[in-house]
Amino acid sequence: MGLSCGLVGLPSCGKTTIFNAITAAGASSYNGSLMNQAAVNVPDQRLDRLVDMYHPRQVAPATLEVVDIPGLTVSADGDGRSSRLLGSIKDVEALLHVVRCFEYGTIDPVRDVDTVNLELMVADSATLQNKLNRLAKKVRAGNKEAIQAANDCEKVYAAIQQGIPAHRQQLNTHELASIEECNLVSLKPVLYIANIRSKEDAANRHVMALEQLAHDNGTEMITVCGKDEADISELEPDERGDFLHELGWEESSMERLIRAAYRMLGLVSFFTTGEDEVRAWTCRKGDSAPQAAGKIHTDMEKGFIRMEVIRYADLVALGDEAAVARAGQQRIEGRNYAVQDGDIVVVRFNR
Repeated sequence: MGLSCGLVGLPSCGKTTIFNAITAAGASSYNGSLMNQAAVNVPDQRLDRLVDMYHPRQVAPATLEVVDIPGLTVSADGDGRSSRLLGSIKDVEALLHVVRCFEYGTIDPVRDVDTVNLELMVADSATLQNKLNRLAKKVRAGNKEAIQAANDCEKVYAAIQQGIPAHRQQLNTHELASIEECNLVSLKPVLYIANIRSKEDAANRHVMALEQLAHDNGTEMITVCGKDEADISELEPDERGDFLHELGWEESSMERLIRAAYRMLGLVSFFTTGEDEVRAWTCRKGDSAPQAAGKIHTDMEKGFIRMEVIRYADLVALGDEAAVARAGQQRIEGRNYAVQDGDIVVVRFNR
């Protein structure tokens, strides 16, 4: 789908370490490039179970693009670097905000979050002002649509000047439409990542402060031991469980992180199965059957006839597709059906 999350944070927060832990990309914090990016598989035990059932020749998990955007600082140097970095943030759908919660100099997670938020809001202020300037001529001419759009932009701009990011302004549908072309960076959903040094730090006061901030902002926080996770990502898959056990972790926090990012983007997975391939497909929550079919192939959306649907839970409980059909649990859905997370589908369409 091309959907992506951008890792943001202040310099030395451990952002690139976490990027390497998520992607096993081996990126350098000092490679001189504007950003690192890689596609990662979305962990899904349902896919593993389906592979065990069908023994396909190919397996294709859902993927998500993760972008490591170099550290942001307020009042960055004047060579245009800050503008380029903010431009990279505009290209992603959601932000994974890495916050240092381990002892390193003066530590204050709330201050660090505010510092990054300020940079994002400074950029948004300039973007909104540019749009207002473009609307000015039409507003003076009495264009009603331009006047409404300008009023909406002014409202968002005023709140940003008061230190309220766009994603916390509870904007209505009309206001969101007025600012849509601005692609405001402070409007993007945010998942906070508390980067710690060891399991013992998981409940320290810095983590608790960030957790409270995330709660106040109506979002999630994931605790990650970036260094350990980066080490785990370099191991062979069959060795990772033992290392996690030695560290006292029940599961890799990278799996929790990727799943949380997937939820934040409002995505669900559905499956196609068979001896040739078992594949997880991604669509937006609420997408209709034809829209979801279009993720498989555009011809399926154009020529959509119907979708044959089996619930994952029914397939696992009953053992195979034939048993599901005998039990009357296979459904025929039309164009208005909203595909559900975990649906196993067959699309019928005119070629």
